[in-house]
Amino acid sequence: MADDKFTELKGKRVTLRRFILADLGPFVAYRSDPDVARYQSWDAPYPLAHGERLIRAMRRQHPDTPGQWFQFAVILAATGELISDCGAKSDAADPRQAEVGYTIAKPRQGCGYGVDTVGTLLGYLFDGRGKHRVTASCDPRNTGSIRLLERIGMRREGHLRESVWFNGEWADDLLFAMLAREWLASRDPLASGAQVTGETLVNLLGGQPKVSQ
Repeated sequence: MADDKFTELKGKRVTLRRFILADLGPFVAYRSDPDVARYQSWDAPYPLAHGERLIRAMRRQHPDTPGQWFQFAVILAATGELISDCGAKSDAADPRQAEVGYTIAKPRQGCGYGVDTVGTLLGYLFDGRGKHRVTASCDPRNTGSIRLLERIGMRREGHLRESVWFNGEWADDLLFAMLAREWLASRDPLASGAQVTGETLVNLLGGQPKVSQ
């Protein structure tokens, strides 16, 4: 069932909220960066009309609508600056399963914001929406994203050879997944009061976003 009451999700340093029309400029700007778009489904520059159409569509849609992607705007909690967008799609046939993806503006990559972003999104899906399984995928050449998905505790489940026609060529796709019980297990150190290491904290918060690095 769609989450028609959604307003925002609070992370450590970021907030995930609905897009507003004022986001159009920065949204199109970071999606137009060739480095950001390299492993994404669009070409750079990202058209202004496409950005406006997406934002208007997201203002009408709700998260967790089976079979539909919902894109969350990601802003810095301290300043309100739009730095990213992330998305989730519940499976149309079995909405207990979902897929996630994200994009982060290049100047904000490598600062831990992706960790906060995806950790917040996973918490929403597993804790707030009762998902059983969440998946993600990325291009095998996107080594930064592979590291991030592995750091958040997602398991590499498959390597699909030349399964996607992408930027004029057949490309491979790596498949990752996490189960609800794995998400809960990753949070046990906090619940038990045990000392939390840096690596454990990364696992607890999540990883950086389909993903651009």
